[in-house]
Amino acid sequence: MRIVISLGGNALLLRGDRPDADVQRANVVRVATALAPLAHEHDLVVTHGNGPQITLLAEESTADPELSAPYPLDLLTAQTQGMIGSLLTRALRDALPGRRIVTLVTHTLVRADDPGLARPTTPLGPSYPRALAEAFARRRGWHIAPDGHGGWRRVVPAPNPERIVETDTVHELLGGGSLVVCAGGGGVPVTTDGNAICTEAVVDKDLAAARLAADLKAEFLLILTDVPNVYAHYGTPDQRPVLDTTPSRLRAGRYPDDTMGPKAEAAARFVAGTGAPAAIGALDAAYAIVQGRSGTLVRPDLAAG
Repeated sequence: MRIVISLGGNALLLRGDRPDADVQRANVVRVATALAPLAHEHDLVVTHGNGPQITLLAEESTADPELSAPYPLDLLTAQTQGMIGSLLTRALRDALPGRRIVTLVTHTLVRADDPGLARPTTPLGPSYPRALAEAFARRRGWHIAPDGHGGWRRVVPAPNPERIVETDTVHELLGGGSLVVCAGGGGVPVTTDGNAICTEAVVDKDLAAARLAADLKAEFLLILTDVPNVYAHYGTPDQRPVLDTTPSRLRAGRYPDDTMGPKAEAAARFVAGTGAPAAIGALDAAYAIVQGRSGTLVRPDLAAG
């Protein structure tokens, strides 16, 4: 079975972890240990988040007095793909001796007229006092918004992924027996795929994984995070686990945009578009989720009539 796996940003940095290299090296061993049993039985494509890493690089770039301007987001996304991809590749090679593992820097095609490009809502980088954030906004042309905790953060557009430009290359690598790490951070967004023009935006990594999985004709989309399953009414007295659901019911749940929302929409898109199943659950339970013993399983809606 061909499985596309979307790793949450917490795979390399758990909540509360310092963003030290040694911490990420240690955490990635846990990732490889969780995925190795699946790799023994299935063809895997692994995608990953980059939120903590791109935040760190953006902060360093903004503060660097040697730069006339901070590095653009397309280059920062590419940097995180290389760094995280190298960590994953080495850990997976140790866990899967003899298996070919390759990391591919990938680009994601977005429409130049995507409405999302005009609505910057995705937080990026650290929080600042309002006066400093406003100064950066004037100097750098940033959009800023309250972070909900008394600070202000830069916000950027997150257009819809139309296609992973290197999909055919990923397909060829899979055909040769490689485990492929790609589409990190949703991929580097580009508005053309010939003479590529990068845009100052990011792509949601779960939505990019769903697009890639559909185009690769994957038979399962596995979205891994730091909770055991989707919860209805999360954080309220009515909280309950959602263990078996459909695209329409997931979408009706209206999960928050900054947590479970993109994961639910990614699973819904993949299942509705392909008829193949998806699941959402905890990293350490990856094998059990595919076996149907953990997580939230998403299956096609029954045809009316």
